Amino acid sequence: LYAGIGGSGVYKSTNGGVSFTAMNTGLTNPSVQALAINPQTPDTLYAGTNGGVFKSTSAGTSWTAINNGLGSAGVWALAIHPQTPDIIYAGTTGGLFKSSNGGTSWTAMNTDLSDPAVQALAIDPQTPSTLYVGTHVGVFKSTNAGTDWVAMNTGLTNLNIISLAIHPQTPEIIYAGTYGGGAFKIQHGTETVSTPSTPTG
Repeated sequence: LYAGIGGSGVYKSTNGGVSFTAMNTGLTNPSVQALAINPQTPDTLYAGTNGGVFKSTSAGTSWTAINNGLGSAGVWALAIHPQTPDIIYAGTTGGLFKSSNGGTSWTAMNTDLSDPAVQALAIDPQTPSTLYVGTHVGVFKSTNAGTDWVAMNTGLTNLNIISLAIHPQTPEIIYAGTYGGGAFKIQHGTETVSTPSTPTG
């Protein structure tokens, strides 16, 4: 198990969470807000921090900053392409960024995103070119790997989205968690439609 702790870095457990060890060599910014593991090579990890993205190819033993094109933006969310893990997306205070080379370089993918602060990120497991991001002004969808975006906020009464999850068997169903306004269930077919569930908190 790996845990990212704001202000304390990355911790690793090899005994199912009974105990954890700090794994912060080279992690010069310990404010870790997101973690992602390469599904094909699990020793390769990415950590999103207040000062960019760090990469480990040694199961957390050491880390290297990988921010070419990303700058020092704070990173709130990370997602790895399920079939092509060299493709990584980072949701940051400056928008969505994409790397196609394992983080060696990054490119902004913000066309039609009305709010550049991306707080949540999800990839359709069946069609990975379909992405969703959560921002301060709602949920946006891309069907072309982030090249452009459309809002899908009909029925969302709280647009401050802090988490997203896609149903693994039915990816037309997305769940959105909001800041202070409960959770919503988003369903879409040929049209982009949002249907709220009853907020729970």
